[in-house]
Formats: sequence, C-alpha cells, structure tokens
Amino acid sequence: MYGYPRYSLIQRIIHWLVAVLAIGAVALGLTLGFLGYEGAVARFGNVTTNLIYKYHKTCGVLLLGLMTLRLFLKLVLVQPEYDPPLPPTQRIVSQAVHGMLYILVLAQAALGWAATAAGGYPVEFFKSVMPPVLGKDPALSERLYALHGLVGFALTALILLHISAALMHWLVKRDTVMYRISLF
Repeated sequence: MYGYPRYSLIQRIIHWLVAVLAIGAVALGLTLGFLGYEGAVARFGNVTTNLIYKYHKTCGVLLLGLMTLRLFLKLVLVQPEYDPPLPPTQRIVSQAVHGMLYILVLAQAALGWAATAAGGYPVEFFKSVMPPVLGKDPALSERLYALHGLVGFALTALILLHISAALMHWLVKRDTVMYRISLF
C-alpha cells in the first residue's frame, strides 16, 4: 500500500475526529429526539440528561469548527487521486455524498446553535457557554429544531451510506480507497 496517494496527516486526523464526533452527536441527538427532555429525565435522571444535552452541544460546536477547517484544507491542499481510478459513476456518487456530508454537518451544527439560542437555552461547549447567534424567539426555535431533526435523519442516512461504501472498498474490493484516509 505504501507509495499510493493519500490525504495529508492533518486531513486524516480531522476526518477521523469528525467521524467519531458526528456518530456521537447523532447518537445523542437521536436519543434526545426520540425521548424528548421529559422522557430522557424519566429514563436517565436530570443530571445525566443535562450531560447528554451538554455533550451533544459540545460535539456540535467542535464539528462546526473542525468541518470549517476541513473545508479550508480541502480547498488549499491537493486531493489525492484514486489508484486505480474509480469508474465515472462511483466517482460522481462519491463526490455527491462527500459534498452533502460537508453541507449537512455544517448546516446541522449551525441549525442546532441557532435553535438553541432562539429557545433561550445556553449553547454549551464543555464548561463554557458560547454566545447566542439569535435572540430568544420560541416559535423560530421550534421551527429550527424541527429542521435540525430532519437534517439529522438525512445525515444519519448519508453516514450509513458512507460507512457502507468504505467497508465495501476495504473488505470487498480491497482497493486503496481506505488507505487514502486511514491513519496508519
């Protein structure tokens, strides 16, 4: 595998950090979305529910920052070629899925921040509170949370598609696609 083109080390590290954070944020978000605040409190207790919210928001802020950095690096650094080249249809689907992942992760984080701020809730980042991006507007908050939930479902589907494609290249095709982004 050595000698094949791959992303820079910083791009690979950021990719895997984003992957872990996105899966964690989606898992926490789906839990909160299905249970709701009262259901989560009944199931986990008040302290744990508040920690789930806090770390869901922290993941969102981290994702917003890392995806912004990742997008910048994508624009300034050379993207490695596939070796061997992907068939045209696979390349188009790959580019579309990657593009949608970038857009949806950024949109999801921004929507969550805006919905939280409009709801009058703190946007927590570990032990800090981020500044609100909107003033309190409960009706707007409700609409933004609904959109945040829809984007979350779309993002979940794309993440599953992306993981499935990665596993196909790694375990079935056994080509160099995974090597391009692997840490080792």
